[in-house]
Amino acid sequence: MPTLERFGVSMEEELLARFDGLIAARGYPSRSEALRDLVRQELVREEWADPAADVVGTLTVVYEHHEHDLSSTLADLQHAHHNAIICTTHIHLDAHNCLEVIVLRGPSAQVKQIADTLQSTRGVKHGQLVCTTTGKDVG
Repeated sequence: MPTLERFGVSMEEELLARFDGLIAARGYPSRSEALRDLVRQELVREEWADPAADVVGTLTVVYEHHEHDLSSTLADLQHAHHNAIICTTHIHLDAHNCLEVIVLRGPSAQVKQIADTLQSTRGVKHGQLVCTTTGKDVG
């Protein structure tokens, strides 16, 4: 188990009250746990800023199932990047709309480029890339 280091934080009363409300609403057991998560979040953001960093992301796209050849186009794009796409989950939302969750891994710049290409494909109604880490550089 890693050694814990204690340090003090000074904060305005109003800001601390808002922070306490936030951590209570999210169910954190302590301020320390919430601060650790905030630090990790910023470390992951830094990781993604490096175009060569090995990262993981999930891309969620919603699209019209009946849009002309869109399913085939999306599948072709995914096959073209098979080295970076770990898996894809396809969900039928209703008779017309589908959702795909695509898990990508690779250099940050490549993952972003693939996500941009898939999101900007004609017929995609919405897409969002959620950036995370492989975990090896975040404590």
